[in-house]
Amino acid sequence: MRPFLRVIWRLLAFVGKELIETIRRPGAIVSLILGPFLIMAIFGLGFSGIRRPLETIVVVPPSSRLPATVADYQELAGPALHVADVVGERAEAESRLQAGAVDVLVIAPDDPEGAFRAGKRSTIEIVVDQVDPVEENYATILGSTLADAVNRRIIEQAVEEGQEYAIGAGNEEAAVIPPDVVSAPTEAKLVNLAPLAPTVTSYFGPAVLALILQHLAVTLVSMSLVRERSSGVMELFRISPVTAAEVLAGKVLAYTLLGFVVAGLTMLLLVTFLGVPSFADPGSLALVVGLLLVASIGLGLLIAVISDSERQAVQLALLTLLASVFFSGFVLAIDQFTPPVRAIAYALPVTHGIQLLQDLMLRGTTIHLWQAAALAVIAVVTLVIAWVLLRRNMRTA
Repeated sequence: MRPFLRVIWRLLAFVGKELIETIRRPGAIVSLILGPFLIMAIFGLGFSGIRRPLETIVVVPPSSRLPATVADYQELAGPALHVADVVGERAEAESRLQAGAVDVLVIAPDDPEGAFRAGKRSTIEIVVDQVDPVEENYATILGSTLADAVNRRIIEQAVEEGQEYAIGAGNEEAAVIPPDVVSAPTEAKLVNLAPLAPTVTSYFGPAVLALILQHLAVTLVSMSLVRERSSGVMELFRISPVTAAEVLAGKVLAYTLLGFVVAGLTMLLLVTFLGVPSFADPGSLALVVGLLLVASIGLGLLIAVISDSERQAVQLALLTLLASVFFSGFVLAIDQFTPPVRAIAYALPVTHGIQLLQDLMLRGTTIHLWQAAALAVIAVVTLVIAWVLLRRNMRTA
């Protein structure tokens, strides 16, 4: 029984040492919490989430016999496109596009009605001048929507003329179905089953919380262990009864406790000051936060044992933060990456933390339980590798 009590006493000593060292540097804790929070607040206040309407020119050749007024096409385009002009010459429109005066050109075919009657397809061109692939896709989608609306107008005109011809020939039943119903027999109606439609701040709030917790755990625990190795403290551990497992266990307990305090303060700031809703069950939320913290601490310890200096540990921690911002789903959805890059993304604790925290806080539940298991696997794998390497270092030091 006494050896067990000694182990517990040493663990508590490690926990106390880590907490005291952290409290002695309050500026680091405040910056790690308030820095991302202030950035999130400025982002939420400054980002409206609404794109400006794309400036659009519709090119309507005189031979097309289509409407040639801005009002007609603006009604078809909707609010996402601003039809700046309707012109008859393509060269004029392309010069304005290349000069940056407009964003999209929609070029109507020469004789769409004649081609339709002949059973042929006409081509409506969508022309953009973009090097940004995201902006190119966005402009193309909106331009295609306008092109579909023009197609419906062409069909309506053909149906109207056909009905007039049939009525003139004595068939009164030809006008039973209106032309606009013939051209578009169905319409889309969006139904969102989510419990709420979050604002930009509400949606990114849980993601920021996950990023803060990972960065805090990785940075603090890696710097703590590297500092002990470079200052000679590890030499004392080597000649004492302390084992590598006890060193790691003490750091995991200390920084998990500290992480829960930071998580609570950050949640309070998000909910109270930024109005981020939370439908999460406290127990489920605590479980996810705990798994995220332990997995992040394991990653930080792994960084520490493979680093030979504080500078290298800081560089690896910053690279981890950079990778987390780009690949975790914080900016771009993970399914937009290729499978090898997705594998890297799923190796980051924050990837799973973002999904689980967003589900729990904004939905109240999650269908991604496998990601909780993934956090546990990341924690076990990183801690075991860190333990093996640290034990080897303590033996050979």
